[in-house]
Amino acid sequence: MAFHQFISAVAEALDQPLPGKEAQMRMASMRRIQEIMHSVMPSKPRPSGVLLFLYPMDNEPYIVFIRRPEYGGVHSGQISFPGGKQEPHDMDLSNTAMRESHEEVGIIPGKVRILGKLSDLYIPPSKFLVSPFLGYSTERPEFKRDPSEVDEVIEIKLSDLFRDQSVHVVKITTGLGVQIKTPAYVVDGTVIWGATAMILSEFREVIRPIL
Repeated sequence: MAFHQFISAVAEALDQPLPGKEAQMRMASMRRIQEIMHSVMPSKPRPSGVLLFLYPMDNEPYIVFIRRPEYGGVHSGQISFPGGKQEPHDMDLSNTAMRESHEEVGIIPGKVRILGKLSDLYIPPSKFLVSPFLGYSTERPEFKRDPSEVDEVIEIKLSDLFRDQSVHVVKITTGLGVQIKTPAYVVDGTVIWGATAMILSEFREVIRPIL
């Protein structure tokens, strides 16, 4: 399927009801499930927006991730989507996702078209309520990482990411030093787990008929 056909099919799929929490929880660790079950989302969680950014290489859809720096905090060293917390001057959370993506990896907002939005996800350890937005460009951008926020820019072919063989249960050490077992997407040594994997799980369910 050509990239433009894939994007059209994704846009149509996003017009249907989203699978939501059920799909997200398939890639949650038991620790995360227990956190969600036993925590109450505050009345004013910390709003944030992330961008699932799609673009073609050799007419195949790719998606970009970033590796956070090691800093001893909750999300230290994790693989995530470009994005971050909402600032007062952001018009909305899609604007947050675009602004942060530009700051972190140089994605130019004017060259991105937003396709739609996936289900929000609350992250108890950091108290962020994450709004994931799907966007695309018709060409691969020249990524320029901000070294203070991004250790590595990671590009993965979507068909490699969503192969059944890419899903594993792994042992990891969290940014707070706790060892857990968790479902994860593993592609060429890149291990994607936690909230990022949970968001990807819903995206995978949305586009399963297309893939």
